[in-house]
Amino acid sequence: QVQLVESGGGLVQAGGSLKLSCVASGSSFSINAMAWYRQAPGHQRELVALITSAGARNYADSVKDRFTISRDNAKNTVYLQMNNLKPEDTAKYFCNAEIVTGSFLRLTSQAWGQGTQVTVSS
Repeated sequence: QVQLVESGGGLVQAGGSLKLSCVASGSSFSINAMAWYRQAPGHQRELVALITSAGARNYADSVKDRFTISRDNAKNTVYLQMNNLKPEDTAKYFCNAEIVTGSFLRLTSQAWGQGTQVTVSS
């Protein structure tokens, strides 16, 4: 019903920057929290950053002070600005959103994007 599409990944040198974008599209929905997760081979998917509908933000300790999550509600878009990237940041980054649908019976579900690869070389 609701599709999330990430973009902005790529290959960068350590110390470089990337900005990821995620756009939600579909019919008759609203979004609560939005978040970025990442998963490297052999590792569990981990929460990187989260932003509520009111703009409150939370970050994993490993990215705090380097990454910034933001959102544009009018565009149904969430961003992740990544600065001072490290090789340890190499992973596939996934967008996540809590989606609410229905006008009478409220239905809540999680939506996931397909992921965008971020590779940081040393």
